[in-house]
Amino acid sequence: MDGVFRIVTDPVSDSVAISAIFAVLPLLTLFVLLGVVRMRAWLAGVISLAVALVVAVAVYSMPVGQALLSASEGAAFGFFPILWIVINAIWVYNLTVASGHFDVLRRSMERVSPDLRIQAVIVAFCFGALLEALAGFGTPVAVTVVMLMALGFRPIKAAAVALIANTAPVAFGALATPITTLGTVTAGAADDPRLNADTLGAMVGRQTPVLAVVVPLILVAVIDGRRGVKQTWPAALIAGVVFAVAQFVASNYISVPLTDIVASLAAAAAVVLLLRVWRPAATPVLSSTGGGSGAVLEAEPKHDSAGEVARAYAPYLIIIAIFSVANLGPIKDALAEPPWTVKFAWPGLHVLGENGQPLASTTFTLGWLPAAGTLMILAGILTAVVLRVRPGRALRAYGDTYVELRHAIVTVMAVLALAYVLNQSGQTATLGEFLAGAGSFFVFLSSILGWIGVAVTGSDTSANALFGALQVQTAADAGLDPVLLAAANSSGGVLGKMISPQNLAIAAAAVGMAGKEGDIFRRVVGWSAILLLVMCVLVTLQATPVLDWMVPSV
Repeated sequence: MDGVFRIVTDPVSDSVAISAIFAVLPLLTLFVLLGVVRMRAWLAGVISLAVALVVAVAVYSMPVGQALLSASEGAAFGFFPILWIVINAIWVYNLTVASGHFDVLRRSMERVSPDLRIQAVIVAFCFGALLEALAGFGTPVAVTVVMLMALGFRPIKAAAVALIANTAPVAFGALATPITTLGTVTAGAADDPRLNADTLGAMVGRQTPVLAVVVPLILVAVIDGRRGVKQTWPAALIAGVVFAVAQFVASNYISVPLTDIVASLAAAAAVVLLLRVWRPAATPVLSSTGGGSGAVLEAEPKHDSAGEVARAYAPYLIIIAIFSVANLGPIKDALAEPPWTVKFAWPGLHVLGENGQPLASTTFTLGWLPAAGTLMILAGILTAVVLRVRPGRALRAYGDTYVELRHAIVTVMAVLALAYVLNQSGQTATLGEFLAGAGSFFVFLSSILGWIGVAVTGSDTSANALFGALQVQTAADAGLDPVLLAAANSSGGVLGKMISPQNLAIAAAAVGMAGKEGDIFRRVVGWSAILLLVMCVLVTLQATPVLDWMVPSV
């Protein structure tokens, strides 16, 4: 393929503003096709990728070969590690369905509380946060959405609830990988000793807890409207407040990587304890075809033995155990080295940043053993043994999972190919630089930049890698606090997770709505925008004497 390409952010008339008009076209195409035209996500992704390639070649003068290689690397990254996680997580779920133990799990949760709204808080918010803490990268949505379906939720409502719940814990997901990445990319961007993972994690821990307080209340509102909030607010509020307090305490005083584990377990325990002394005034039976939660409660719950209940929970305990062991310091460090993890330059791809240095993203990391998807395969094998699923049946379930996810596979690979072309051609950098031109007003826009990054890539880690240094440099130029803006990139980014085409495709595939991602998008985009506005206001106030005491000084 043809030669070296160097990123330029102002290819049109030496103007970032004019160049930004072209740079935003692929994103506008994607969101219009999804939200307005209601096109199938895989097709919208492919068309938007084509638009990005045309802009990269025609406007940014990226050689055709380099543009195609960039797309190929993004598609490969979309499959591994992202789809590798999702496919194997849903396979574990399919094993529980095949053995009949998912029904046992559902009945067990009904005994904790027969109220589906409270079950959703426990499953989507608390358990989803624990999965986010251990795995991230779409795993919480893939698993909790099917759990909600098993509890009786309509597909589109299950998808919306799972996506909205997957917000507050995202910044500390996968043992705080986004924060670690943010600390790495910002360390040399400004002369500030606070630019490290610990201080940045502490700052994020003073922003995202605000989201945690309200998200469970939003969940019950989405499920059952005003009635849901009125009848179940104590459980929703206790879950949100305990999670928020635990997230703040853990990120500031205990351990940044363990933040979401502490917060999720504390929130779940608080809700269970509350239910011992309080129950909703009413637990309505809600139609599966009409309004409300879209779920049906069993009239006569079946009694399951303690052994069957234990086996029903076993897959998730196995997942927690495997991920916990794999992330222990010495083991994690060993698995990050060859031969378990291999890093190599993507063949033929040669892209230099504005500074003339090779882009880090052109190096592909193949962590074949420590990858969350590989650990999920191990969890699936152990699950099959515990649930007594025969090897032949387990293999058929695995093949069926690929067939079930075929459209999602195309969608995610197309969207990640799109993200890589945007990033490596300079289109994303143009948008970031354009927003950064707002000067002191950028403090309000900083969260939006992170939101855009996650909406495109589906990953807070990727958005931090993409815009973290830019946030710090802009803060230095505008006389703003670099720690505040770097953290705002991550905190604002979590709200782009629910509208990311990658996550929409995962949710749609898991609930059997492949091709109708646009319907789910319209259900969640309003909440994404509202919560983003809250974060923008919070960050702005933290840059003023009103709340600047919240920013770490050392």
